[in-house]
Amino acid sequence: MRKGGPFLALAAAETCSLSGTRLSTIAIPWLVLSTTGSPVLTGLTAMLEMLPYVVAKALGGPLIDRVGAKRIAIACDTASVAVVGLVPLLDFFGLLGMPALLPIVFAMGVLRGPSDAAKQAMVPDIARLANVPLERVTGVASAIERLASTAGAAGAGALIGLIVGPGQALLVNAATFAAAALIVAVGIPSMQRKPQPSGASGARPAERASYLDDLGEGWRFLRGDAVLVSIVAMVAITNLLDQAYHAVLLPVWTRESSHGPELLGAMFAAFAGASIAGAAITAVIGERMPRLIVYTVAFLLTGFPRFLVTALDAPLGLVFTTLAIAGFASGFLNPILAAVIFERIPKPLTGRVIAMNTALCFALIPFGGLLGGALISTIGLAAALLLTGFAYLVATLLPLALKSFRGFDRAVADAGASVSRR
Repeated sequence: MRKGGPFLALAAAETCSLSGTRLSTIAIPWLVLSTTGSPVLTGLTAMLEMLPYVVAKALGGPLIDRVGAKRIAIACDTASVAVVGLVPLLDFFGLLGMPALLPIVFAMGVLRGPSDAAKQAMVPDIARLANVPLERVTGVASAIERLASTAGAAGAGALIGLIVGPGQALLVNAATFAAAALIVAVGIPSMQRKPQPSGASGARPAERASYLDDLGEGWRFLRGDAVLVSIVAMVAITNLLDQAYHAVLLPVWTRESSHGPELLGAMFAAFAGASIAGAAITAVIGERMPRLIVYTVAFLLTGFPRFLVTALDAPLGLVFTTLAIAGFASGFLNPILAAVIFERIPKPLTGRVIAMNTALCFALIPFGGLLGGALISTIGLAAALLLTGFAYLVATLLPLALKSFRGFDRAVADAGASVSRR
């Protein structure tokens, strides 16, 4: 198999699953909002998908290290086909009420968490197979992720608004999960990690540790790295605010502005489409960029301005321009963050630490929809947008005051020692 083959397969699988997931993140909130008219119920539905997503992602880490990332990804994506397919099936027979929808979105979250963690855990091995810097692999992967998000968002808006409606649109989501499972099965070699004679620190005995021991080792390593802890705290808060924006605030703003899901999909697509350029630049020159400076500026541009323009009911031209700038800046973030995180984790711990790290980064997302719905109900839409935007700005700047965050620019070898950057 060619060195680049597994990376192309992973990229294709991610394109399929992420484009389908983006479709569902528009279809499901719009379905709830259009049938109930309740921002709070819309937020509750988002929470019931993201809460099990976070928990399953964290708990799945040791299984990824033991069973193998490939097997976990295939199993979860295959099961997702059946679960997601229930939505259009029930909708076709007129049975898709909230009592039926909520357990389905819960199961969707349970399956998506380990699947996403497994695909992410494959990245370091695939970078080694291709013999390229992590920034290049994470940059290309991020560009593909943004491309999939753009296609999924634009397609979702047209599909939901003009063709089949939000319930039947999830047939496409089920098909993308099936394609992702097939591509991973055929195109990515099994990369089961070799059993270690001792723990990553050399202190554990040779006998097989329990699942809880593996989970605890991942947690202890993550907790002991000040840079990873700082990243988790800041990203968790901004993810909470992003979820409030995407799941509730922006859909409600679109609906109250007398627009339909086509505009909502176009706005998501404008953000994600512009981010492709940022991710592509990172893929080409990421290893030479000053990480901390780029990271800080990018977060400042991608956060507060997009909350502000919608709060002020700015003209659509200005809204789309702001979303494009914010999207371009956001394209730099994931490749840089992923490279920093992967460089700091010993290979034997990759699955459990990556799963734990990303689960903690996502830990507040389940409450983002509820936060958005509660803020709209209490202080109104415009005030809710301004408040969440200001909180985003504070969360972005806060880590810069921490001395430990200066280690962001320093690469750490697989064994934990400092090395020079590529």
